[in-house]
Amino acid sequence: MDLKKILKAIKLNESTISMVLGALVIVIVGSLVIKYIRNAKGTVPQELLDQSNSVELVQKTHTVARGENLWNISVKYYGDGFKWTDIATENKLANASIIKEGQELTIPDLEQQEETEAISSTTYEVVKGDSLWSVAVRAYGDGYSWVKIARENQLINPNIIHPGNILVLSR
Repeated sequence: MDLKKILKAIKLNESTISMVLGALVIVIVGSLVIKYIRNAKGTVPQELLDQSNSVELVQKTHTVARGENLWNISVKYYGDGFKWTDIATENKLANASIIKEGQELTIPDLEQQEETEAISSTTYEVVKGDSLWSVAVRAYGDGYSWVKIARENQLINPNIIHPGNILVLSR
């Protein structure tokens, strides 16, 4: 067989050869990915294990970097983005949405909130600082259940509860 006939035979079967080579590449890449995933098995680098999980409040001031916002800064210092309001209040920011690169912010020390006990009884006496949301979280584990408490207790204005009020909690 001469070279011309061989090349002609290859040309006729070009699509089949391409398909076989493509399938071979997919099988090889797939096996490499599977091998990598099996070997990874959730290993944690040692430097991450050496770090403590506690949030430390060493710095009292923070210099705002490009692209930062109060939420990100709050997560960095407290591990909780919702504490951005405390940073805004401490720094007397007129508009908390506007902070500038290079701006110095005071980071307040916040007291750790005590863990509140779950409510397991069918009634609950409101204490100072309670809201229907907080009662619902403690009673049902779901803040959105405040509506259920308001309906059950036929509250005219669920925004107003007073210390000493007795709330009925259905179980």
